[in-house]
Amino acid sequence: MPLISFANARCLVVGYGSIGMRHSRILGELGCNVSVMSRRVDAVDSIVSYDNISDALQSQQPNYVVIANETAQHHPTLEQLIELEYQGAVLIEKPLFNVPQRIPENQFSDLRVAYNLRFHPVVLALKSALANQKILSVHSYVGQYLPDWRPGTDYRQSYSAHAKSGGGVLLDLSHDLDYLSWMFGDWLKVTALGGQLSKLELSSDDIFSMLITYAECPIASVQLNYLDRLGRRRIIINTLDHTYEADLIQNKIVIDKDEEYFIVERDDTYRAMHVAMLLNQENFTCTAQEALKTLQLIDAARQCADATKWVGVV
Repeated sequence: MPLISFANARCLVVGYGSIGMRHSRILGELGCNVSVMSRRVDAVDSIVSYDNISDALQSQQPNYVVIANETAQHHPTLEQLIELEYQGAVLIEKPLFNVPQRIPENQFSDLRVAYNLRFHPVVLALKSALANQKILSVHSYVGQYLPDWRPGTDYRQSYSAHAKSGGGVLLDLSHDLDYLSWMFGDWLKVTALGGQLSKLELSSDDIFSMLITYAECPIASVQLNYLDRLGRRRIIINTLDHTYEADLIQNKIVIDKDEEYFIVERDDTYRAMHVAMLLNQENFTCTAQEALKTLQLIDAARQCADATKWVGVV
């Protein structure tokens, strides 16, 4: 995708961890006027920065705010923007919140959630290929070894390792739950197993397996984990007519025995998502209500894991 200049876009990124840095860099590459709100102002290089949202809004007058702080801070940050009468567009880094809760009434021009894998060429091609197909079954798998996830950082200090900060595979890897709902409709029922099973030093869940029925898919099995040292993200779909396999690491789709590869650079999906937000394009971006349904699915999965009834060998 060629770079597009948005010289009139005034963007405020709230939070300057690894994902906040990425959003800031990409928006800068698009030509936006970028500022940052961070508690660690001293760690922000070469970008106008503030240690509170009020000063940032008053000084920069942004028309686009990206909330990229800890998941547990998303809802309070949203409420603060509302209290300060902000009326521009808002993109919240996924997941929407750390627990299901009401989306506060607001006067934002737009409110979306950063499930950027909706912009992945493999996901888009798969969704297109499945049009008018009768779905019989889906198997989705994503795994990445948490200690290797963010090079140069101690995983034990990351929010991913701490449930109170909004970490855990159900929230961290909820991209896959989002694009499944985007392709197969609302979830209808779920059962699940999972929790913290490994020797990793964390308080959050490191593996979950789920069985889900969607409006347009009777059987979907999903596994999310922090344990896979190879790093994999793939989905297998059986329809009445074909079998599909999409691999988001190898960037390929197999339809029956025919393979197609895609060229995907690391920042492509984020860049496409920001361009869609800046141009007010609503076709792919995830709405807050859609993201809330994903949170409700996650909450239901946790309840199932706590209270699953098993039928043993007679």
